Amino acid sequence: MGLGRLLIVIGVLLVVAGLAVTFGGRLPVRLGRLPGDIAIHGKNSSFYFPVTTCILLSLVASLVLWILRR
Repeated sequence: MGLGRLLIVIGVLLVVAGLAVTFGGRLPVRLGRLPGDIAIHGKNSSFYFPVTTCILLSLVASLVLWILRR
């Protein structure tokens, strides 16, 4: 029973991730380009670290895991 439930949850998460990738460009807020993300552009190089995006994804993942454990 536990393995079946886990496979269903993983399948649903994959579908949601696929929809997010497919329709992500049409959303008003783009992940990876949120305020607070660090972007430094030089002459010959650039550095990008999505701090705010990482925090947001971590919060969502923590919430989903907390709900699944209840």
